[in-house]
Amino acid sequence: MTARLDLPGLLPAVIDIARRAAAAILEVYEGEFAVEHKDDHSPLTAADRAAHGVIVAALEALTPQWPVLSEESVAVPYAQRRAWQRYWLVDPLDGTREFVKRNGEFTVNIALIDDGRPVLGVVQVPVRGEVYAAAAGAGALHLSASGARRTLQVATYRGGPLRVVASRSHGGPQLAKLLEALPGHRIVSIGSSLKICLVAAGEADFYPRHGPTCEWDTAAAQCVLEQAGGQLTDFDLRPLKYNKESLLNPPFLAFGAGERPWLAPLQAG
Repeated sequence: MTARLDLPGLLPAVIDIARRAAAAILEVYEGEFAVEHKDDHSPLTAADRAAHGVIVAALEALTPQWPVLSEESVAVPYAQRRAWQRYWLVDPLDGTREFVKRNGEFTVNIALIDDGRPVLGVVQVPVRGEVYAAAAGAGALHLSASGARRTLQVATYRGGPLRVVASRSHGGPQLAKLLEALPGHRIVSIGSSLKICLVAAGEADFYPRHGPTCEWDTAAAQCVLEQAGGQLTDFDLRPLKYNKESLLNPPFLAFGAGERPWLAPLQAG
């Protein structure tokens, strides 16, 4: 299906949309804002809503033939979604807890899903002004705030301390048990989809996620990671799929190339 798409040609427009959403987020971030809570107790701010409005309107204008599913959208029944071959999957503000803490570790995530797989992904970091982006078959790149461009490539692990990414706001006993079983490791803590991007950039080797996430949390960064030579899979090493009946992800792993010292303790439970 992707052969008929000019994904590299589409990427600059999507990066621009993510940057416009970031500007809307920063307007809220730099002032005073209220924090509401959804039914699942996750936080919601005016920045989430503002970014959602910018992204949805811009994507609908860019590709009116493709539907948009955003975290902040009205729920779309699976009976309707299951017919979607190609659609945009968006998290307007990933890491709202980090936004509320004002630590800068939150992102704008925009992915194009084709036949259940992310084929284009943009992860924009509003506070830093940087972008991680990828398109299937075209590789992954990082754009700095100054405009410097570099190709992303995962690291190849060949022994020594394993650089493990851990969530800034989500942990738990399962993660602690896995870390205890690793012979040597160093923790890198950061929020939002930046955890996956660190693996894509070769700055970390392994990110295990036991806790709940949704499809819009991972899709854009999964594309970046895969195009950088890494993988994002469930615990059986199957790539995550999208547009499932349940939008919840299974527990997952993000990892680069080389040896996998985490695999045996993970499979041992």
